[in-house]
Amino acid sequence: MTSSTEKATLAEVVHDRLRDELLRGELAPGSKVHISETAARFGVSPSVLREALTRLAERGLVIAMPQRGFTVSDLSVEGLQDLTRARTLIEAIALRESIADGDLTWESSVLAAHHRLQRTPMTGDDGRFNPDWSEAHRQFHHVLLAGGSSKRLTGIADGLRDCSDLYIHWSRTLAHDDHRDAAAEHQQIADLTLARDADAAATALVAHIERTTEVLIGYAAAVAEADTASA
Repeated sequence: MTSSTEKATLAEVVHDRLRDELLRGELAPGSKVHISETAARFGVSPSVLREALTRLAERGLVIAMPQRGFTVSDLSVEGLQDLTRARTLIEAIALRESIADGDLTWESSVLAAHHRLQRTPMTGDDGRFNPDWSEAHRQFHHVLLAGGSSKRLTGIADGLRDCSDLYIHWSRTLAHDDHRDAAAEHQQIADLTLARDADAAATALVAHIERTTEVLIGYAAAVAEADTASA
């Protein structure tokens, strides 16, 4: 019989694996999560899977439907705009606090995370996002905000960023935006952060987030137009 501790540990493992699949774009937006099939695939009980899905629903990566199970969050312009507004407000505050509170160890972690991101290719030979780049990108943005004293604030920012990553991986537009130099944007954010220029760093971060949103909204509009044309 599985103890409550073992169940919680299993749910955490399944949560992390499902989260990785979502952020790699392996589960289609709006698709239903089939409890029995998915639980069997992960080798866990349906109750463990539901616990993991409930945690993902709390972060906005899936949607809990009363009496109907869970579905993967869908792609919508309105949802992305709302998410972007929340991110820019929260991450700007968190970065300011990080710059104010961060110590030398935090500065070193920002340098290391940025160096790793710089040295990791964004895409593989197949044109898809490189999982190593995705993880380096996530870690860089996390570390930027991790110098602040409020871990809850950092956690909220991480959860919102995960939701944004869903849009990025579904569309694959970030890797194919020929009018953008994402590496230069990351360099600027890192430089301003390490210079302790809170106003300029927050402005650069907000611009970085909003630029990604502009590209994704363009993608969502194109998908909607294609769907209308094929209807």
